[in-house]
Amino acid sequence: MSTPPPTGPPGPLVTRGTVATRLRELGVRPGETLLVHSSLSSLGWVCGGPVAVVRGLLDALAPDGTLVVPTQTGDLSDPALWTSPPVPEEWWTTIRTAMPAYDPLVTPSRGVGVVPETVRTWPGALRSAHPQTSFAALGPRAAEILGEHAPDCRLGERSPLARLEALGARVLLLGAGYATCTAFHLAEYRIPSPLVRVGRPGPVGWEVVTEVSISSERFDELGHDFERDRPVLRGQVGAAEARLFPVADAVAYAERWLSLHRPREEEIAHPPPFSAPLERGDPHV
Repeated sequence: MSTPPPTGPPGPLVTRGTVATRLRELGVRPGETLLVHSSLSSLGWVCGGPVAVVRGLLDALAPDGTLVVPTQTGDLSDPALWTSPPVPEEWWTTIRTAMPAYDPLVTPSRGVGVVPETVRTWPGALRSAHPQTSFAALGPRAAEILGEHAPDCRLGERSPLARLEALGARVLLLGAGYATCTAFHLAEYRIPSPLVRVGRPGPVGWEVVTEVSISSERFDELGHDFERDRPVLRGQVGAAEARLFPVADAVAYAERWLSLHRPREEEIAHPPPFSAPLERGDPHV
């Protein structure tokens, strides 16, 4: 009987230096501000894991650059609307009463990957105040970008996304697809979009706020057309595809595309009685 060939770790081998070098070749510039959406598993076998990836990102940006990542907490929401997985109805009241309120220092991110969680806990990292769609950042512009994230503005004009747009920041998709691109959500605040009531734990108990309804539906299609029509730098970091483009370009294109291909006027005319913020299973949570 023949012996099966030995199997090694999934390649290629990726190091801190690999990440920094490939990002510079892609076009990342020292001193710029970068909003990163990432997938560690897509890179290959990373020597040093997420710490090596964060160090590589910081090396490419240099000390005067700023690294920004999503650190969202979609599980701080109404359990009646959880889908991945759902929980029994008899638990809902207890969960609403017992769920700890958001604390930017200790509340872990959920569903955005291990690289953002590594940034969140990095020495000197700052984090924005929104209890469900926060961002964390490292670098000299972190406080400017993250400050005053309004509690009733998840990803709109009073969120870090608008500041990133104004500062000329760029988006890096590092092994992540366009479905994760939070910049597209800023466009939803600039076109007709329905409002929803969002439940979550607050500092003095369960609270409900009114918000713009956001959805990642068809973002993959939007990203495909954006890449076809607008300049997007593409490269490879390990086994992962990497894409680099300005936040402002993505937002402007999404405003036009969503208005044409995913209008929501019908939802405005006939709104549901209640809606979740970003439900479990959404790419952003």
